[in-house]
Amino acid sequence: MADFDTVIHGGTIATADYLAKGDVGIKDGRIVAVAEHLSGGDQRIDAGGRIVMPGGIEAHAHIAQESSSGVMTADDYLSGSISAAFGGNSSFIPFAAQQRGQSVDDVLATYDARGARSVIDYSYHLIISDPRPEVLTDELPRAFQRGVTSFKVFMTYDLMNLGDGGMLDILTVARDHGAITMVHAENNDMVKWMNKRLAARGLTAPKYHAISRPQLAEEEAINRAIQLAKLVDAPLFIVHVSTEGGAEIVRREKFNGAKIYAETCPQYLALTRNDLDRPGMEGAKYICSPPLRGTDTQEALWHHVAHGTFESVSSDHAPYRADETGKFLNGFDVPYPKIANGMPGIAMRLPYLFSEGVVKGRITPEQFVALSSTNAAKTFGCATKGRIAPGMDADIAIWNPETTRTVRQQDQHDNMDYSPFEGMQITGVPEVVLNRGAKIVQDGVLKAAEGQGRFFARQPVDLRGKPGFKVPEFNPAQNFGADLR
Repeated sequence: MADFDTVIHGGTIATADYLAKGDVGIKDGRIVAVAEHLSGGDQRIDAGGRIVMPGGIEAHAHIAQESSSGVMTADDYLSGSISAAFGGNSSFIPFAAQQRGQSVDDVLATYDARGARSVIDYSYHLIISDPRPEVLTDELPRAFQRGVTSFKVFMTYDLMNLGDGGMLDILTVARDHGAITMVHAENNDMVKWMNKRLAARGLTAPKYHAISRPQLAEEEAINRAIQLAKLVDAPLFIVHVSTEGGAEIVRREKFNGAKIYAETCPQYLALTRNDLDRPGMEGAKYICSPPLRGTDTQEALWHHVAHGTFESVSSDHAPYRADETGKFLNGFDVPYPKIANGMPGIAMRLPYLFSEGVVKGRITPEQFVALSSTNAAKTFGCATKGRIAPGMDADIAIWNPETTRTVRQQDQHDNMDYSPFEGMQITGVPEVVLNRGAKIVQDGVLKAAEGQGRFFARQPVDLRGKPGFKVPEFNPAQNFGADLR
């Protein structure tokens, strides 16, 4: 009997720590050996001239999810997972969204049924919009017990905004159970005030969406969210940072030891507010929140990507078709606040980051691996994913670093009718993607079957190297002996 089911040989192994020529041996869906040379194998994959790295972990995607206004995303777990796989991902963690009045148990049961179609492994971030007492004391702890160890809250949108007090409650529950809270940080009242002023002047075309959500609205909310997290010494993950000021706040607080994590997204590196000013209603395709910014912001964000401010670069895949089912559910000639908010991009996250990051020398291959998978695995408790090492799941992507292609919507393999990256020239493509040792994509052909992916439970957030912030008022020695924590 062969020692290995599969041997990947002759490639350059890339991890978050090193590059090295070598072979990878796989048995029963797990990596069992990494060595300079491995013989045998029922199947041998020649990776000569290729880079062998962990499969991507997409940690921010909206799949088969209703928005708070009732718009369903175009991608379900079948099309969304297929698109992710073609983009070099072997697992993902979409959101499971609680609607007002809904129990967490019902939310998870709903998404378990939806997730069963996935071709890659999956877990969930739980969006909390209704933190009733039973949710906080019973339902969230029960979700954590089954391995859902991340919760998301909003500081904007009237139907989702929990207020500072609600955030503190969620942060405390998450802290007590080893979970991490994710936050969409924009100042809700600033945005509403700007919307009102723009509407009064008749400035409602898509291009005004960028103006309606000022950079200050993000920066203020990021700062406030971090102070709330510091009050209760809880870990916090800031999603889709789009401003230089917001990134600087994250960098400063991380440097000072706070339990802060963050991401940015390819659209903030690749696109600008000028895309919102395309002819007719074409600009509607580029409406997302936070909005696209300017070229100066792009350079600043690349600097933070390269210097460790962000744990990951995530897609924030929010696929709404440019028709009456998605972007224009409320009509084709409506003001920008009535246009569905979000853009697709799950298949382009890693090819864009590799091409514009590694190929152009902005980041190293090791940084690419960290930003695409390893850091997400550490932050979100994916214990057997994100590394090429014995004992890990054989979730592997084999990249050709030299192939060049032009981005086309039909190559995204999603259920969308446009790609915001259309026409861009990209160098570097994932040629083979494996999930637990099984090929799911090879040379542009889907090899996986519907439902092949599995739900995976996650562990608590990795807080090593994050001493946190101790508020004096929570020290019994300084607050008259009372233990308030």
